[in-house]
Amino acid sequence: MTAPSPKIRFKQRVRNWATRLDVRVAWLGVRPMRNKWASCSTEGHLNFNAELLNMDEQVWDYVIVHELLHFFVPNHGKLWKSLMRAHLSDYDATEAELKKMAQIKPQAKKP
Repeated sequence: MTAPSPKIRFKQRVRNWATRLDVRVAWLGVRPMRNKWASCSTEGHLNFNAELLNMDEQVWDYVIVHELLHFFVPNHGKLWKSLMRAHLSDYDATEAELKKMAQIKPQAKKP
């Protein structure tokens, strides 16, 4: 029996976090994205950058929880930061690591 693909594991992780945070996910996609790691809509649609599949699960958790919390808090204010810290106490370090990766990442030309 073969291990599930990174995409399947990632989607399972999103669903597990969604259950823990009591978020209803209507649609879940993993696709190439030029300028973002993820996005969400008020209708429960979640999109994640396919590049995340090559990163470790700590980064996955940061991006997943970050997006899921936006269903409760639409900004990155004090409440959002408190919720992030409650679920991922060391989220600041992962956030900094992800920002460094974004700076190194070659930027695609815009059409």
